Amino acid sequence: MTRIPSKQEILEWISAHPTQTSKRDIAKAFGIKGADRIDLKRLLKELESEGHLEKRKRSYRDPDRLPPVSILQVKAPNDDGDLFARPLEWHGEGVEPIVLVIPRASDPALGEGDRILARLSLVKEEDHNYEARLIRRIGTNPRRVLGVFRAGAEGGRIVPIDKAAATEWLVPENGVHGARDGELVEAEQAGPKGRLGLPKAKIVERLGDPSAPKAVSLIAIHQHGIPDTFPDAVIEEADKAKPKGLASREDLRDLPLVTIDPSDARDHDDACYAQADDDPKNSGGHVIWVAIADVAAYVRPGSALDREARKRGNSSYFPDRVVPMLPDRLSGDLCSLHEGVPRACIAVRIQIDSDGHKVGHRFVRGLMRSPASLHYGEVQDAVEGNPNDGTAPLLDPVLKPLYAAYGALKQAREHRQPLDLDLPERRIILGDDGTVESVAFRDRLDAHRLIEEFMILANVCAAETLTQKRSPLLFRVHEEPSPEKLDALRETAQAAGLNLAKGQVLKTRHLNALLDSAAGTDEAELINISTLRAMTQAYYSPENFGHFGLALQNYAHFTSPIRRYADLIVHRALISAHGWGDDGLDTAQIERMEDTATHISETERRSMMAERDTTDRYLAAYLSERVGNEFSGRVSGIARFGAFVKLDETGADGLVPVRSLGREFFHFDREAGTLMGSDTGLTIAIGQRVTVRLAQATPITGGLELELLSINDQAMPRTGHRSSAGRSPRRKTVKAKRRSDKVKRKVDRKRRR
Repeated sequence: MTRIPSKQEILEWISAHPTQTSKRDIAKAFGIKGADRIDLKRLLKELESEGHLEKRKRSYRDPDRLPPVSILQVKAPNDDGDLFARPLEWHGEGVEPIVLVIPRASDPALGEGDRILARLSLVKEEDHNYEARLIRRIGTNPRRVLGVFRAGAEGGRIVPIDKAAATEWLVPENGVHGARDGELVEAEQAGPKGRLGLPKAKIVERLGDPSAPKAVSLIAIHQHGIPDTFPDAVIEEADKAKPKGLASREDLRDLPLVTIDPSDARDHDDACYAQADDDPKNSGGHVIWVAIADVAAYVRPGSALDREARKRGNSSYFPDRVVPMLPDRLSGDLCSLHEGVPRACIAVRIQIDSDGHKVGHRFVRGLMRSPASLHYGEVQDAVEGNPNDGTAPLLDPVLKPLYAAYGALKQAREHRQPLDLDLPERRIILGDDGTVESVAFRDRLDAHRLIEEFMILANVCAAETLTQKRSPLLFRVHEEPSPEKLDALRETAQAAGLNLAKGQVLKTRHLNALLDSAAGTDEAELINISTLRAMTQAYYSPENFGHFGLALQNYAHFTSPIRRYADLIVHRALISAHGWGDDGLDTAQIERMEDTATHISETERRSMMAERDTTDRYLAAYLSERVGNEFSGRVSGIARFGAFVKLDETGADGLVPVRSLGREFFHFDREAGTLMGSDTGLTIAIGQRVTVRLAQATPITGGLELELLSINDQAMPRTGHRSSAGRSPRRKTVKAKRRSDKVKRKVDRKRRR
């Protein structure tokens, strides 16, 4: 007879092998076979009833885990000088875990009794269970400044880069931190400001050359006025927040709601689960659960947290940092749906039929516990037959049903025909020193599309529910293109030998037909870019004007309340509409709904511009080492002063100035989107394939200046020594106009065919 392990031995195995916790794994580890498995099953059930284990589908896990971001109280250093801390949020029934604080060189000195917010990593060491990295001391939130350090006899001064900041900061000798004259530095206030003299600061980070890549995002943040430090009152409110319990919530902890995000995601605000619908009236249908972090439970109307979140409007994302809408205590901890930790949520249960059409839904305010935090790549690999230790136990019970439901939603999407642009997304990869190591285009996996479709469906449910309940809310609006922009797109399509129908109500399927006809041709990128430029910009509004791009009549943002204030408003509207509590919409919020919509639409655009400027500067810094090199690209825009070219390799945009094209006069035709040479007849138009030489790269501005070498594999004509240099601009313009008219007549003839 096989020896059955003790309960303690089973617990030790599960603790040491968190990815091998199914009954089969445990039986294999202890050599248990045949009828002896009955005794093992009995032991596991006893451990579960005693609270030592928690069954999650076919596996068991230890419920006593600290949250990944926790408040700790620092203990006195031990004889070896190591710093341990007591977890103030430990609620387990077992022995309190031991946490070792791992200080960085830049961290402030910590003493006994200090309360800190720290990010934890689970380890298996002899003398401690977790290692902690300091985020900040609790209750300290010194003011920070970004500027250029100017060395002096006894320390120096900091000149802020923010033009609106007229006051310099005095840096004592002991606060210089090794900074050199002319370096870009980040400093924090050192002590209270006196009535006289300059405020004192100490340098906390040296960012080097102000034009260096590491400083790029900070400059953009300050230039665009994005708030990047939280007021003390906001930090204090966040630090006081406690995890929410079950109370009057619906218990969803038995649902295996998994999060699927990028591999480098810091927060997880959405989770999903799907299963075949067992309702006989919905044969072949699916039930989809989408759970979203209940941010409204922590950010109450009128609070300091609420005022700051509204002020920021949204989080801003840069290659080297995130400027969050909410403090890390919320965004990275209490409102983040971390694996194995109970989290408050607002969830929607959605029924779809076998063709992917929604047949019903209901919202609940619940408490969930995710069994796994996954990333797109590993999910895709698992479904394609290459699961890892984390995805293997989830493949059959969780991942395959998710993809089955997505398969049905794809059919509904094809029927609905939302706009289907093919515009690859760039990814800038930075090294440890902040320089660009490479620029790649993100892979577009089915795992990405799955989450996108689930989130769109949940957003539709939120808009429909609130509309039905006559509740105020913020819609996500995307209006159809203007007639002028459509005419311009139509002209571009016709010049490429394609057709966009006229004289009918424009639908996204008409634009998709145009995109499909261009797919695989040299004009594909041109048509995609031109279609994107014809679109209006989406915005938030208390009035519903529909979402043209998604081909949806009712649409609101519900799925990202950690990073978008609009979603928080929708959550509050759902709370009020369902009578879930007193933390829903209040009268003041309803009265200023229109102002809020305008404000957060502007903050969204502000972040987009800052992110775009940062990307441009990083790319300029990356390419500055390759001045003089030749690149292939495509003309992406035409202006009176030159042509814009998008480089194939990096997606960077550069300018070919008219002055670099020689002494020939170029006529700018706004309607046709062309530059035409008055002597050679050379025509530069959007979509042409070109070869260019990088003439100049300016990281501080993000500008790239290019020299045009060839168009559609034809070398540029020489125009530097022509005999007609003395012609009057009027004669040149007339001649160019005649050639432009000739081009248009050719287009007309092609159209009539």
